[in-house]
Amino acid sequence: MTYAEFFCEIKGKFMGVDVSDIHENLAYQFNIVDEEAGGIFYVEVKDGQLSVEPYEYYDRSAMFTSDPDTLMKIAAGKVDPVWAFTTGKLKVEGNIDKALRLKEIIDLKTKANKKNAD
Repeated sequence: MTYAEFFCEIKGKFMGVDVSDIHENLAYQFNIVDEEAGGIFYVEVKDGQLSVEPYEYYDRSAMFTSDPDTLMKIAAGKVDPVWAFTTGKLKVEGNIDKALRLKEIIDLKTKANKKNAD
């Protein structure tokens, strides 16, 4: 899988999440470590809107580093990001309190997917 393919798939997993109840600015940079799918992108929640873009984000709340498989499983709600961190599969730098809010965004996505499936 190339970085472009990976980014399109991961963006599809994040987009459409209703973050209108999140009123603080959260900006996460993701560093993907892989020979083929490696790259950088960011996810930002600002003014109740979610953005996913293939760029570095210098004024970020937190930065996550992982391999593409781990990140895809986290984004799909199959792997808990806290578990991935404690097992060394996910590295985190920055504001830990804001980094933990990533789980909230993923939980919102998982909840919306379940509701749409019913």
